[in-house]
Amino acid sequence: MNQETTNVKDETTSKLFKYWQTRTIIVTMIGYAIFYFVRKNFSFAIPGLTAEFGITKTSFGIIMTLVTIVYGVSRFLNGLIADRVNARYHMSVGLFLCAIANFAFGWGADLSALFTGQTGGPMFTNTMVLIFGIILILNNLIQGSGFPPVARLLTHWIPQNELATKMSVWNTSHSIGAALVAILAGYIMGSMGTNMSANPEVIASIAANLKVDPADTEKMKSVIESASHYGAWKWCFWIPATIALAGSIGLFITLRDTPSSVGLPELHKTHKKGKDSSAEFKAFIRKSVYRNKWIWILGIANFFVYVVRFAVLDWGPTFLKEAHGMTLTNAGWTVAVFEIFGIMGMLVSGWVTDKYLAGKAHRTSLYCMVGVAIFMTIFLYLPPSTPPWVMILVLAMAGFFIYGPQALIGIAAANQATNRAAATANGLTGLFGYASGLVSGVGVGYMVDVLSKSHPEKAWDYVFMMMIGMAILCIFIFALMWKAKAHGYDEAP
Repeated sequence: MNQETTNVKDETTSKLFKYWQTRTIIVTMIGYAIFYFVRKNFSFAIPGLTAEFGITKTSFGIIMTLVTIVYGVSRFLNGLIADRVNARYHMSVGLFLCAIANFAFGWGADLSALFTGQTGGPMFTNTMVLIFGIILILNNLIQGSGFPPVARLLTHWIPQNELATKMSVWNTSHSIGAALVAILAGYIMGSMGTNMSANPEVIASIAANLKVDPADTEKMKSVIESASHYGAWKWCFWIPATIALAGSIGLFITLRDTPSSVGLPELHKTHKKGKDSSAEFKAFIRKSVYRNKWIWILGIANFFVYVVRFAVLDWGPTFLKEAHGMTLTNAGWTVAVFEIFGIMGMLVSGWVTDKYLAGKAHRTSLYCMVGVAIFMTIFLYLPPSTPPWVMILVLAMAGFFIYGPQALIGIAAANQATNRAAATANGLTGLFGYASGLVSGVGVGYMVDVLSKSHPEKAWDYVFMMMIGMAILCIFIFALMWKAKAHGYDEAP
């Protein structure tokens, strides 16, 4: 009778654990996807801000670089915090504060007018750039509270031999969020705002800001499009902010912390929470993260993976509009397709890692970077007469391969450092990843501004050549890890 009771209890516990595992994965997926709504919306507002205020790509590039580095530092600091605090509060409060920051973005021009007493001119524009920079820095300091709590949570709820598959499923939240915000922001920029196309002063101002000769009828179409949706950029912040506000409340209501927080047993003995001042825990962190060569190699590889990923995500709408003459709405859909293929790439790479490579995510990442280099090269050399659908498909295949390593590096870091230091390890690799903003942000912006003067037809080609070089270098970095084990649980005390 006692044996039967034990079996029933074990079965009940197993079902309950499965329920909470699934719930945790789904809730954090939705929550993290919404973080993207209030982070990646800014790149879609750039064309509108450039048209209305004449802000240069170099200025935007500097802002992107600063905030990307700030986000990397935030990921690292939040990683240290996440291994010690309740993920439910950490993640929901972070999303709430990001929503508030995005509401402030929409009033950027009003704040600049308030501080300067002007509604135009260099002082007004420079003050507005400064305001955007400050709010973006604050926003990205808070944005780091998105992934680190999840990195810790998933290693508590998912066994290491299933982590690549299930965390790859979770990692689709990156692409789901980026794809949805691309469609939403593209729609907002192409459908909302005030129609000022009949106002000659507005048309002249936009043409001057975009450096378009009024006699160039082809390029004036872009000016007319911008004038037709004057001020749409504000809604590009306000609508996502409203969604994020609702999402933060949803996270607080539905999310819970580790298995022990809902009365369930932890997966195994290493699944214990570190104490804030524990000397043993600090020693464990030093050994598993800071003195672990595999974590450092993963971090360096992450730098190059993120250069390619962010160069496409941050500059994609502007690149497609300027280099290929796409409307902003179509550019939004193209970036969305890139993300959708990225989702498929994540799922396939995670499944292949667990099924065929015994959890060795670093080997899968190497193969994926070979694919990235191949398809980026094909895209670079596509002839001008190439049908748009072929161009989109080739770029999407690059997305398919780049999102494999993007997901797997976090999984590999979590497995190498074990669940006790998963958030700290991901914080460190994330710091490298977001340091890539030095290249993908100001680097790309400066390259395009400078090369547009000397080689206007080839400026974006040089950007792609740089990204291909980064992908090839990344292949050799992953090769340094070829003989590494799949995880560090065997060495964990």
